Amino acid sequence: MKQLLLQYMTRLTSLSEGEQQAILDEILVEEYSKGTVLLRQGEVPGKCYFVLRGCVRQHSVDVAGRDITSNFYTEEQAIAIFNAHKQEASSEYSLTCLENCVLVVGALDTEQDMYARHTQLELMTRRMIEENFGQVQAEFAAFIAASPEDRLKALLHRRPGLISRVPQHQLASYLGMTPESLSRIKKRLEREHAQPGL
Repeated sequence: MKQLLLQYMTRLTSLSEGEQQAILDEILVEEYSKGTVLLRQGEVPGKCYFVLRGCVRQHSVDVAGRDITSNFYTEEQAIAIFNAHKQEASSEYSLTCLENCVLVVGALDTEQDMYARHTQLELMTRRMIEENFGQVQAEFAAFIAASPEDRLKALLHRRPGLISRVPQHQLASYLGMTPESLSRIKKRLEREHAQPGL
């Protein structure tokens, strides 16, 4: 499983094999069962994660009591709640494992110490965040301008495996539509796909 991290280190840093191995030896990899809550809305985040295997849902309960899905994290995606800049450090989101997961776990309180000992690790982390942030910005801009059907099409193009991995009501929430609308759109797209040219 740590092989994935090794690929990132090779691509995003110029660390020697020995330095890479030293970092891999320090990194904590944990397994979590489906349904495990990694962080509850209102708690102060103390950890960040990198998904080696599985799917983690980011969600929150709004003032009306609705459970809103804002993201799904799957293989090779980093999970971090950036709120250190806020006076109130508690998380606005919960993080829940939708599948059995294997995650790299980083403790936020020891992060700076690790960066001090492995300066290129900080560079790698920053580059990963920059890549992810650029992607999120582009996806958010497209999401706002898109119709519900176009949102689903974009998701099927970008993350085709996700639709079969997560419950439909959570997927509908993520796409900003009702489960009934999602079902109708999926059926229409399936009919169009089955009858090209019509």
